[in-house]
Amino acid sequence: MDNFVPHKISDDEWDGTLLGDVMAGFPSPESEYKEEFDLKAMIVRHPAATFYFNVEGCSMVDAGMDDGDIIVVDKSITPYDGCKAICYIDGGFTVKQVKISPDCVSLVPMNSLSGKFRTIEVSPDDRFTIWGVVTYIIKRVR
Repeated sequence: MDNFVPHKISDDEWDGTLLGDVMAGFPSPESEYKEEFDLKAMIVRHPAATFYFNVEGCSMVDAGMDDGDIIVVDKSITPYDGCKAICYIDGGFTVKQVKISPDCVSLVPMNSLSGKFRTIEVSPDDRFTIWGVVTYIIKRVR
C-alpha cells in the first residue's frame, strides 16, 4: 500500500434488485422471488467511519483478500483478537490479521503458500495504530 488513499463511500444509494438465493451446492428450482435492497445499507453500518481500499499484493489470500479486491473498512469498530484490519506501523500501512495477547500485538499475514511474508511483532517502540477493521471484501471474478 505505497499510496495509502482511503476512498470515502459516497452518500448515494447503491440500490438494486435481489433476485433470490442461489444454491452453491445442488441446483434449486427456479423461483419468482424478488426483493429490493440497498447494497450500501447492507455493508455500511457507520457511514461517517466507513472507507474502502484496493488490495495490493497477496499476503492475505488465505483470508479471501486477493490482489485487486476492494475491502470495506470501519474505523468505529473496536479491534479484537483475530480481526483483519488496516494497521499503521512505523510510517507504512498494511492489512493483516491482528493477534492480541496480554503481552503483545502481532500482525499476521495469511498466505500459507508463500514463505516470504513474516509476522510483525509490535513493540512499544513502534509507531503503531489499528486504523480500522475490515468488514467486507468485494471481489472481481473476471
